[in-house]
Amino acid sequence: MTATERETVQALLAWYAAMGADEAIGDHAVDCFAASMPTPSPSPPRVQPRPRPAAAIAASGSETRIDISQAGTLAALEAMVASFEGCALKRTAKSLCFKRGRDDARIMLIGEAPGRDEDLSGKPFVGRAGQLLDRMLGAIGLAEDHVYITNTVYWRPPGNRTPTPEEVEACAPFLARQIELKSPQVLVLLGGAAAKNILGVAEGIMRLRGKWLNYASGGRDIPTLATLHPAFLLRNPEHKRLVWRDLLLVKEKLEAP
Repeated sequence: MTATERETVQALLAWYAAMGADEAIGDHAVDCFAASMPTPSPSPPRVQPRPRPAAAIAASGSETRIDISQAGTLAALEAMVASFEGCALKRTAKSLCFKRGRDDARIMLIGEAPGRDEDLSGKPFVGRAGQLLDRMLGAIGLAEDHVYITNTVYWRPPGNRTPTPEEVEACAPFLARQIELKSPQVLVLLGGAAAKNILGVAEGIMRLRGKWLNYASGGRDIPTLATLHPAFLLRNPEHKRLVWRDLLLVKEKLEAP
């Protein structure tokens, strides 16, 4: 590129920035002048969830086991979780936070863990992050009775610390059964912790977000999208634009015939 061409390109970019076009919207460059026919989008990659035990130990050091497959409804599964003594978080939490929303909702959202407000109310995502999540969902026409929300663990970690791998694994068989019984049309994973724990992948949330995956559950593939956690957005509001794009993908998927 000659110096004159470089100056021309720089001037054009400066004009775009002055007009408000200061970021690339697409993930890949598009040749608008190409005279080629559109090609079908490839199918989303299928994610096989990590193997989970069919039964969970009811209490540390106990031989008693809970057969999770015997829970035939979400209500029965919630009662089973309420009686479960195999997760240390239960001993320090005030409330079980099993779910919020409608059992028959088409969309299921999963975060990481309850916080203080959730522990007091017994429902996931009711604090500041939950209120932001409600506004985000409202922007695409979804209210509380249109969604089903839970977390990777069902009790608040002390001091809102990150759940340990052992605590996540203790709840994982129940969560896998919860997804299977819920059988949502769309699964949304809120934050990197939920995405990594459920999908069993190592990629960070910035690499995972914004693209559809298929989560295998109950003999079917559930369209799954990872996005940023609302708590992260409270600290980094400039990233809300990324989540807005993700929400539009969710809206499009729900409206598809």
